[in-house]
Amino acid sequence: MEISWWKQKLSWILVKNSTARPYKEKVKDNVSLRKFYSDVDENELVWHRDREDRTIVVLEKTDWLIQVDNQLPLPLRKGASIFIPQGMYHRVIKGTTDLVVKVTKHS
Repeated sequence: MEISWWKQKLSWILVKNSTARPYKEKVKDNVSLRKFYSDVDENELVWHRDREDRTIVVLEKTDWLIQVDNQLPLPLRKGASIFIPQGMYHRVIKGTTDLVVKVTKHS
């Protein structure tokens, strides 16, 4: 799937996530489109681990950061692809814009 396809569908793809996560999400198979809004409470952006490997692709320009355990935060740049191994602690750090990412879960 191309990034442009995801961006074109943002207006109808994003749905309210019923699990009280700090983002809105639309899932199709092992791929999800997530949008974190700039007004999200920073306290909701917690350190966490995932049960599977994931690849995150940043779809829009933003000033948010990502931090992986024992590393300094890094900027999330449009088009960047970030691999997060299963079980690795990580978090996003809020910026002043919205954050839109595509998350692919690997089995």
